Amino acid sequence: MKYKIIQTLFLILLVTNLTAQDVTALFSKSDSFFKENVVNGKVKYAAIKSNPQALREILASAKDMSVSISDAATYQAFWINAYNLLVIDNIVKNYPLKSPLDVAGFFDKTKHEIGGKSITLNGIENNLLRAKFPKEARFHFVLVCAGLGCPPIINTAYSPKTLEKQLQEQTVLALNNPNFIKVSKNKVQISQLFEWYRGDFEQKGNTVDFINTYRKEQLPEKAKVSYYPYDWSLNETK
Repeated sequence: MKYKIIQTLFLILLVTNLTAQDVTALFSKSDSFFKENVVNGKVKYAAIKSNPQALREILASAKDMSVSISDAATYQAFWINAYNLLVIDNIVKNYPLKSPLDVAGFFDKTKHEIGGKSITLNGIENNLLRAKFPKEARFHFVLVCAGLGCPPIINTAYSPKTLEKQLQEQTVLALNNPNFIKVSKNKVQISQLFEWYRGDFEQKGNTVDFINTYRKEQLPEKAKVSYYPYDWSLNETK
């Protein structure tokens, strides 16, 4: 009996270790892919279209991979990378195009086989990330929708060890970008992102309070806030 218990524990540890190695390898390959294909916040869609093998291999290896929410950093990093990679993949499959909105159901209808699930991009964002970690509004600055109105995509993968630093850096970068937060005296124009997901940003105050948490130069307390139209033009670099 004792032998069987030891054998079972050994198999569990072996599977866990192999899974951890697979996830680590996935992050490494994803990192190489982003470094090769992302420049200054934009993506080389044409180049990927002509040679999609690396992206195909990454997504194939992630198809049946399982990540546990009990390891929050690994779970979040996996699904953030998955979202960004799948956005790129779906653009490439339909390329050339001018906007992700040129593809019907791009975010809410097209299902992807990844992480042992069949899920849409909205499903990843809303059900696997926002719903599971409702206090983490910084997701909005790392999930990149392929539109220029979205905060820019970085040329590295998100990883468990650096996730907190990356979430913080990308949020600070976005909220101090004068093209993202447009300030003119007492008037402030902000992305429609803040309107669509207002509840995420107003958990501890109003939207201005949230933005000022990450701003180097604070927005006026009585600023007149309005929303500028979201730019869905493709975030492409040649």
